[in-house]
Amino acid sequence: MNQIDLATATTRDLNAQLHHLGGNGKRHWRVLHPNGKHALAVGLDALVEVTIEGHVGYYCAGMNQQAHITIRGNAGPGLAENIMSGTVRVTGNSSQYAAASGHGGLVVIEGDASARCGISMKGVDIVVGGSVGHMSAFMAQAGRLVVCGDAGQHLGDSIYEAVLYVRGCVASLGSDCVEKPMTGEHLATLGALLTQAHLDADPRDFRRYGSARQLYHYQVDNADAY
Repeated sequence: MNQIDLATATTRDLNAQLHHLGGNGKRHWRVLHPNGKHALAVGLDALVEVTIEGHVGYYCAGMNQQAHITIRGNAGPGLAENIMSGTVRVTGNSSQYAAASGHGGLVVIEGDASARCGISMKGVDIVVGGSVGHMSAFMAQAGRLVVCGDAGQHLGDSIYEAVLYVRGCVASLGSDCVEKPMTGEHLATLGALLTQAHLDADPRDFRRYGSARQLYHYQVDNADAY
């Protein structure tokens, strides 16, 4: 286990070491005293495990590829923004636009996520143990968002082909987002995601939401509006 203490080291020191792992076998890292610092463990592209012991600021674990990052605390805005692969786990809560534009990988937020969770997601899987705020999954193009708690207003507004699963109440659905049937295939998929996220929930308690596909086509009746 390699250890770096941000009480004395800088963010640049940390990221530089993680970006130049090479063949030295340093595959397990522990980061102490993050104290809300920003842009920690960003742009990683190696099979490395990083555990951050405490709260982090904005854009932690952004652009992640391959790495497995655990944050033992809360995360600020932009967690795992544009994640490509690997996993990012937060044991506490996350602020706005978690996993925005994520292309792949898995993001697990054991607590709550704030507004715009999964905005413009493009293939990432997001599992939230608590609730999400308003405009979550806005313009979500692909991937899956699982919410074990409640969802705020305008869930899935202008959604494309992403799939949303919510166990609790939905304050309101956004444009073109509708509830859809839960088939055996969806129950199996959701069950696998919950298992992968290490969250104990019954897939049968969830409802599924997705695109009605009404925004895909030009409506001639709206021509006078232009």
